[in-house]
This record gives sequence, C-alpha cells and structure tokens, in this order.
Amino acid sequence: MRDDISFIELGARERARKLLDAGTFRELLGPFERISSPWLEPQGIVAQADDGMVVAKGTLNGQPAVVIAIEGAFQGGSMGEVSGAKMAAALELAAEDNRNGVPTLAVLSLETSGVRLQEANLGLAAIADIHAAIVDLRRYLPVIGIIAGTVGCFGGMSIAAGLCSYLIVTHEARLGLNGPQVIEQEAGIEEYNSGDRPFIWAMTGGHVRYRCGFADFEVPDKLQAVRLALSECQSRGLPEQHRSDKYDYYLSILTACNSHPQVKVGDAARLFAQKEKV
Repeated sequence: MRDDISFIELGARERARKLLDAGTFRELLGPFERISSPWLEPQGIVAQADDGMVVAKGTLNGQPAVVIAIEGAFQGGSMGEVSGAKMAAALELAAEDNRNGVPTLAVLSLETSGVRLQEANLGLAAIADIHAAIVDLRRYLPVIGIIAGTVGCFGGMSIAAGLCSYLIVTHEARLGLNGPQVIEQEAGIEEYNSGDRPFIWAMTGGHVRYRCGFADFEVPDKLQAVRLALSECQSRGLPEQHRSDKYDYYLSILTACNSHPQVKVGDAARLFAQKEKV
C-alpha cells in the first residue's frame, strides 16, 4: 500500500498499523478477545467485538509507542464503558512504562462524537479517566492527537484533544465541544444550521482550528503527510507549556468577547489568530 493514500479512508486498525514502524504492530484486546459492550444488545444495537477501539503497541521511529485509534464508523466513534476503559488503561500503562524506565509515547487517532448516549454515566466516567491519564502521561513524553475525518472530535473527547501535547489536523477535520446537531437542537437553526457545511467547517474545521492555534499541524489527507507531522511532534519532545495550561490567556480573550451578537464566520479566527501564538 502506497504512503500517498488517504488517511481518512483507512479504518482505525489500519491507521494504527500504518502509523507504527513496519512489522511492529501488536494489537491488545483485539476483536478475537470478544470484549464488547454489554449495554448495546438489550437496546437492539449490534455490538462490535472490539467496541470500536483499537489499541496497538509497537515502535515509532524505533521508540516504544502505543497507538489508540477510535473507529468512527461504529456508533459514530462514541465512547462507552468498554472502549473508554481500553483507552484509559492503555494510557495508564504507558505512563507506568515511563516510570519504569521504558520511554513510551502515545498517539491518539480521534474520530469520535463523544460519550455514547446509550451508556451515559459509564461513558462519562471513562472519558474522565482518559483525561486524567493523558495529563499523567504527558509529564514524561508527548501525547499526540490526530483528527482527520470524517466524524471529527466532539464532546468530552474534544477536551482530550485539548489536553494532548500536540494536535495534528487535516483540512477535513472538525473539532468542537458540542456537535453541530446538538447546537442546532438547543439553540435553533437560525443560530447554528448544521446542514450548512461551509459554515460548519469555517467555524470548527481543521484549518480554522490550526489558524487559531488550537492545533499544531495542518496536513493534507495523505498517510505520508500525517506520518511526517507525527515524526516532527516526536522530535520536538515535550512543549514548553501545554495548551491546556494557558487557561488564563484564553479566559482573558473570552472575557473580553461580546457574545451577545450571533457569532459569524471569521470571528474566532480574528479573536485568537491575532493574539499571542500558543
């Protein structure tokens, strides 16, 4: 398979396999382990044997690494009890490896709509564990997030993206705390039309997120481009200050913002892009 193929078109398992060094991919708790959500079948939903979460160990440019990839094609990449526990445990074990002298970094392929509504508080608790595990691990080595498409990254997992040491996006990516349909449902179509695709990407798309400093690399939808950006993040080591530690800076901007008029395309870029680079 060529390196110029679309990264977006790869499934979660192939993303993990292609990001790791050739021949080093080793999946943990894969589909043959039959660890699926017990909460979906009673609601008439066919469960998936890996609960839509791929966890793989291997090396990245010769360094021990864990790649955790969410399958956006299963339940919109939503996080439940089992999938969330798999991600949290993998991050916790990577941190433990670092404490034991095995420098292990983590790569997160985030294609997720957030918590799985069918599992409610169980999913929320798992996402909280993921946040804590990212903060723990990033003290040692970078936690690198990738948002490519087509699902995007929303809900509690958008917070996970914000906690990453580095974030790579494609132009097709989307990143936001609330999904467009949720905002439209709560605020009305006049406020936020989820069917207006140019508007949605202009507000939450990869390009504007990169321009505002919420992502570190914007790359084309090519496997090789993603891998090059990933290697650059790896070579940089830990950032001088994580984005999430700059909350005073972001709060000062938001406090000065007049939120009464309807937000228009370009407002976010003007608000953040002209400020101190983050």
